[in-house]
Amino acid sequence: MASLFANPAGRNFLGNSAEWYKLTILAFLIINPILFFAVDTYVAGWALVLEFIFTLAMALKCYPLQPGGLLALEAVAIGMTSPEMVWHEIQMGLPVIMLLVFMVAGIYFMKSMLLFVFTKILVKVRNKVLLSMLFCFMAAFLSAFLDALTVTAVVIAISVGFYSIYHKVASGKDFHHEHDHMHDGELDKLNEQDLEGFRAFLRSLMMHAAVGTALGGVMTLVGEPQNLMIGARANWEFVEFFFRMLPVTMPVFFAGLATCALLEITGIMGYGTKIPPKVLTILQDYDAYQGERRTSRDKAALVVQGIVAVWLIIGLLFHLAEVGLIGLSVIVIATAFTGVTEEHQIGHAFEEALPFTSLLVVFFAIVGVISDNNLFKPVTDFVLGLDGHGQITALYIANGVLSAISDNVFVATVYVTETANALQNDVISRDAFDLMAVAINTGTNIPSVATPNGQAAFLFLLTSALAPLIRLSYMTMVKMALPYTIVMSIVGYLGVAYLLEPMTDKLYEMHLIEHHHEKVGQARDAGEH
Repeated sequence: MASLFANPAGRNFLGNSAEWYKLTILAFLIINPILFFAVDTYVAGWALVLEFIFTLAMALKCYPLQPGGLLALEAVAIGMTSPEMVWHEIQMGLPVIMLLVFMVAGIYFMKSMLLFVFTKILVKVRNKVLLSMLFCFMAAFLSAFLDALTVTAVVIAISVGFYSIYHKVASGKDFHHEHDHMHDGELDKLNEQDLEGFRAFLRSLMMHAAVGTALGGVMTLVGEPQNLMIGARANWEFVEFFFRMLPVTMPVFFAGLATCALLEITGIMGYGTKIPPKVLTILQDYDAYQGERRTSRDKAALVVQGIVAVWLIIGLLFHLAEVGLIGLSVIVIATAFTGVTEEHQIGHAFEEALPFTSLLVVFFAIVGVISDNNLFKPVTDFVLGLDGHGQITALYIANGVLSAISDNVFVATVYVTETANALQNDVISRDAFDLMAVAINTGTNIPSVATPNGQAAFLFLLTSALAPLIRLSYMTMVKMALPYTIVMSIVGYLGVAYLLEPMTDKLYEMHLIEHHHEKVGQARDAGEH
């Protein structure tokens, strides 16, 4: 069978993926029609879902868009779902698609300002515990208003920049010289120990920042793609979403920051390494060098980007428009007032988000299969058969376990669709749905820090150019994330189990949130007609 991939067409199939992986995908594509037509549609549907989760889990072998997309196309072709159902799911998820297309691209044009802020923090703050907490807090704050992927991209860019600067100087060159930081051939032997220390320092900072994106991302409507999907189904706007999540997200946030501090103080799990003095001196010199070269136009661009950031926060807080449209306004204002007017310059901004946007549409096709074949009905019936309190804790656990091994956006899409159907069919009340939506959102966001499979930001970090430079492997990420996973997941569960219902009642009493009486999506539809 291995010879199947010896010819050019075979080698082209899924590119450089391992042959065993290619064979596995081919086997899936052969087995699915047999199961669907000759065995049982329900069995075939579950096989497809598990196969798709496999492609997500093996994202490092091959980006899931291609193998997952082939599975989705086959599902439509053989009748597991219909193009009309896929289109319906896409329409329901349009706010999320708009978020990914325009908001991520909009933040791209604010990168200079974000880089400036993070750089100043890195070179000015000497205490490693405080520095780590600041990186975690800043990543959380920015992810709450921007996008976790973009924030991660900014921190990666900072780390690659500083790594390359030190690597250049350690190789005997000046700041203005050309240098390939991917190769250590010219590195002075005396500087190798400092370089290893710097790698360990950057590894810990990157992990703190990545976890920070999860801490902040779970809190708001725009923090993660699934948040917007859940908010759209529940007709929650930005401020209401924040208050709905608060009983769970606030304890988790403080627990995460406390974990960050304890990890740096104890130095366990690869944390605690301080920046070598030689490296710090070089980075401070470079920051001064950059400051001297910054022109008046560069400074004006930083001011404009700061103003655009303020507009973005105001636009989101008061829900002045759909999130995607606010993102588009950021693109227009930021580019118009910073001189970015050429098409190819603007095009780069869309490169980061569009692959994941395409994958999201494939998610919707798989969700169509789940819906058409009632695949989650036994699970849903079990959850809905529990008492009201048991329902929300069960949903938190189920979403958490699946999100730790699979993509959290996919898991949230499936579960919020099932609970929305239960509400439409009068199986649950509207208040119960709102509590369950909180459990789904926190369940998919918090425990998913366990592995790079769960969080797009973690996977983005693992597959970035920085990861091999700082020796950040898959297992290293899992090990370094483990303390966060344990603490945040337990605190999240306790929040859902013991704080969510009483605090939600208090929020109703204070009129910070109000009871909804419409079915899911009715308010939005009514506004459109």
